[in-house]
Amino acid sequence: MSASGRLRAFLIDDEPLALSRLARMLQATGRVEIVGRATDPAQGLEQVRAQSVDVLFLDIHMPGLSGFEVVERVPPGPAVVFTTAHDRHAVQAFEVNAVDYLLKPIERARLDRALDRIAGRRDDAGADVRATLERLARHLRGGEFLDHLASRIRDRVHLLPVEQVTHVVARDRATYAVTAATEHVLDMTIAELERRLDPARFFRIHRAALVNVAWVGELRADEDGHLQVCLKDTRRTELAVARDRVRALKERLGLV
Repeated sequence: MSASGRLRAFLIDDEPLALSRLARMLQATGRVEIVGRATDPAQGLEQVRAQSVDVLFLDIHMPGLSGFEVVERVPPGPAVVFTTAHDRHAVQAFEVNAVDYLLKPIERARLDRALDRIAGRRDDAGADVRATLERLARHLRGGEFLDHLASRIRDRVHLLPVEQVTHVVARDRATYAVTAATEHVLDMTIAELERRLDPARFFRIHRAALVNVAWVGELRADEDGHLQVCLKDTRRTELAVARDRVRALKERLGLV
């Protein structure tokens, strides 16, 4: 801990926007001194080894070294807080464990709780986080994200590469995967798809809609002031964004 009594934190995330946003949020708490940050996990690991660090904020999914692999190489001492875009249900089981996590986009209240947890555990120098880390790794790696969606038509099954899916909508008690050409009926619900699709690719903008962020062309407000997502398909599809998802969407797109 620094002379001012603040936690000495090091941040590693391969996404510069996410790294900057987390740094701003931590600085705003007044409880943390950021002693370093890195977008390259290998370089970050070298810097962590070379100095005193109380807490390491670490993205899970990074090229080169994953967050798990970084932790395996970190000297004993720093508390570890993972940052992840994985869905809430996949990480809820670890809410009370020694290794903490922050779900992207990170919320201020959740960040404060993580800092409280770290401060409360500083005296527990013998805490073994390895077993928790292994359980978290197994849990998050246990179900691979879908790379195709299956649409059943009579006695045939049509497989849709997820990168071709512009969005997924639920209506009239059915779920549809929409491509640039047509719609395909799916057997899964929106909630199931949200858990099974890569959150780095698909974002829930409404209780009845998931959008492939790679297909988002622009955001605009309609005449009533409601935010609309405009897709880059030939139809220039527009999708309404629920009010409670507006900020999260803008954060996901790096607009705030």
